[in-house]
Amino acid sequence: MDFINKKRMPVDVSTHIFEEVTYQVDGLHVRGLSMTPKQQVKRIVIYLRGGKGQVGKVRTGRLLQFSDEQTLVFGPYYRGNNGSEGKDEFYGKDLNDVTAAIRILNHKYPNVHIHMIGFSRGGLQGLLTFQDLPVSSYIIWGGVPDIYLMYEERVDLRGMLKRMVGHPKKQSEAYQQRDALSKITKSSPPILIVHGGEDRQVGIHQAYYLAEQLDKIGTTYRTFYQMKEGHVPKPFALDEALNTVKQWMTDVEQHSIKDDYHLNNKI
Repeated sequence: MDFINKKRMPVDVSTHIFEEVTYQVDGLHVRGLSMTPKQQVKRIVIYLRGGKGQVGKVRTGRLLQFSDEQTLVFGPYYRGNNGSEGKDEFYGKDLNDVTAAIRILNHKYPNVHIHMIGFSRGGLQGLLTFQDLPVSSYIIWGGVPDIYLMYEERVDLRGMLKRMVGHPKKQSEAYQQRDALSKITKSSPPILIVHGGEDRQVGIHQAYYLAEQLDKIGTTYRTFYQMKEGHVPKPFALDEALNTVKQWMTDVEQHSIKDDYHLNNKI
């Protein structure tokens, strides 16, 4: 189990090697961007991009934000994007592009903690997959937790959703398959919710809704809300959010997620 092709990317970073890798999923050749440390790998971060097509695509700068000298960061492009074969199904079989990559990396580095980070559209991408994978935690950052809320609130996206998924009533089964909250359990890996209070693309009430549902389920989670920030935080706030995410991963790895895990940080 491994990637079937690796193409060195012209990115000059002294601590890591950037490669565009190809792997096989459902008979398709799917690509992703891998950032592998030159030192021993002690942590893996899977970055699940937002958007569709060229909007929100995986970029080297975004992967670098989650790295240190011993962290491997990988971002799947999803099928139908950036040279990957197939068609993006918006939380359909493209979910397999996430799970296959993680299983390859888990096979290559069997004793290394894996953390998933889902941004925007990637939020639901991760919620639909993380509980069935060998991962230590999941971070949903400005992420969509519920496809019904997406359809209801993002009128500008309804045309795209109707084309790719259908109508919530007419194609109810397709929407039920994308209902992530019904699949999360008390024993699912712990979740960190990161969100901006002034996010206009994915309103912070969606983060509140996710937290409420996790409370009901009994899933371990924390929240980190930056009340003056939008979908993408400003530079100083971004550093603070990244530090929080990295500390979360360390806490999970050290088994120091305490009983006050429903901690609500608002800045």
